[in-house]
Amino acid sequence: MLRALYKSTFYIAAVIAGSVGLFLYYNHNTTEQQLAQALKEKQELQEVIQRLQTDRRVARILVTDQTTDGGQLKTTLLFEEFRRDGSAIAPKQFIINGDEVHFDAEIVKFKDQYVQEGDPLRGQSIMLFTKVYGADQAPADGFPIDTPGQIPEIYRGIDPKISDFEQNLWANFWKLYNDQDARESRGIRGLHGEGLWGIFLINHVYTITLRPDGGTITEEAVDPIYQKELGK
Repeated sequence: MLRALYKSTFYIAAVIAGSVGLFLYYNHNTTEQQLAQALKEKQELQEVIQRLQTDRRVARILVTDQTTDGGQLKTTLLFEEFRRDGSAIAPKQFIINGDEVHFDAEIVKFKDQYVQEGDPLRGQSIMLFTKVYGADQAPADGFPIDTPGQIPEIYRGIDPKISDFEQNLWANFWKLYNDQDARESRGIRGLHGEGLWGIFLINHVYTITLRPDGGTITEEAVDPIYQKELGK
């Protein structure tokens, strides 16, 4: 009788010990998974913050050609930007009417609390080039530069793969333009357009610097060596 009771008690103790061990094993694994996910999201946040921590966007525009077609002057522009790490973004080519070129941009400023907290999306002002067009063209007919619904190339890292986590942030951001309630709920303290324009001449390079407080255009002639390479 005592032997049977002893065996039964030992069995129950073993079951309890096994259950506790199994609980601790799964709990340990779950904790590790949660920690790994938290660390992954923290790293992604840090990468986003690093890419957004810029107070300017700089674009270089080279006028590669100016010809008259059917009485209309056509100006060919090569638009190029560089990321903060110095890597080049694939240049874009635009052909506009005339030699007076207009660039439109959007600047979004968030409330100070988000800047102080280092919010991944709202911790810095965000500056976007929206379109380019000539004086002889309606703004609505301009060519888009930054495409709504996509992460602007200037804010991407070297790795072309964009995580779902970061993509979700930008998807929410792009809703702010035409939704006043969304802007208020997301802490925007200011949103305004910025227009830059000037006369663009063949064999000249123009540098646009876009900052939260406005933008500038500077100009310089292309070095004769490069002019020769361009066939001019």
